[in-house]
Amino acid sequence: MSSPIKVGIVGATGNTGKSIVNGLLASDVNFEVTALTRPESVDSDGSKALKDRGVKIVILDLKAPKAELVKALTGLDTVLSCISAYQLELQAGLAQAAKDAGVKRFVPCDWGSPAPRGVMLLRDRKDDALAAVQRLRLAYTVIDVGLWFNLSVAAVPSGRTAHAVRGILNIHAGDGTVPNALTDIRDIGWRVARIIADPRTINKKVFAYTEVLSMNQCADTLDEVSGEKSVWTELSAQMIHDAIAKAKQETSSSALPPGLTINEYYDSCLLRGDNTPESAAYLGYLDFKDLYPEAPSGKLLGEFYKDVLDGQGIGV
Repeated sequence: MSSPIKVGIVGATGNTGKSIVNGLLASDVNFEVTALTRPESVDSDGSKALKDRGVKIVILDLKAPKAELVKALTGLDTVLSCISAYQLELQAGLAQAAKDAGVKRFVPCDWGSPAPRGVMLLRDRKDDALAAVQRLRLAYTVIDVGLWFNLSVAAVPSGRTAHAVRGILNIHAGDGTVPNALTDIRDIGWRVARIIADPRTINKKVFAYTEVLSMNQCADTLDEVSGEKSVWTELSAQMIHDAIAKAKQETSSSALPPGLTINEYYDSCLLRGDNTPESAAYLGYLDFKDLYPEAPSGKLLGEFYKDVLDGQGIGV
């Protein structure tokens, strides 16, 4: 067997991190997986579950002195960041430590939708983190996945989807016709396994999604598989823009309030149309489907909704 690719994951017990761990462990590529874990989480149930699956647990305090960070990262080939949106600024120090430790590839915390600067504060923070990586000339790969099926479940009169409604993407924004890239979060991991083992993706951005559908098409799909009329929240473009303006007035420029973040997602993805393969290509992304034409499609939305209607969990 070839020497393993040694991968460290910051945030391995979160929604995205768990998917990535699953994908790496199931891959035909020989990955050695390390969970880079906060001191207070070392003995958590999530960490214990990872350890039982053969994942190495290493303590990593992102606010620790650089020497401690370097020690934790030494020996790793690739570091993937799946940290909280409220900790994105800590990636600059993590990247510097990765550089000093000899890490060969750094994957910053993106895992969302592509957008140009100035549209979403969260996206701008992610781009700032990438700029910090690039200033170090540290090899990187950016991976965005679109929005999640798992947050796109609406209610139906029978209540069969109630366990899966998260109140985030069960909306129609504007006229509901804007195309939008979507994926099941559980399909992120196996795609990541391919991307980080591929030398073609060094210093590149990759868009790894499953389907492109408007929210009207999402509603039609749920109606078809359920045999019921699904219930979606209607938001006009004006309502979204007013909510963004209000959130900006009520917070400091350094804050990242949830009300601003979600409405900027609505604006970018569901009104502007930034979350599409065409927009991503314009911004310099490679398309996963072009890189790996032989890869499976992943779970389609209709299949996902059928699972929800059967009472299955949705992975978040």
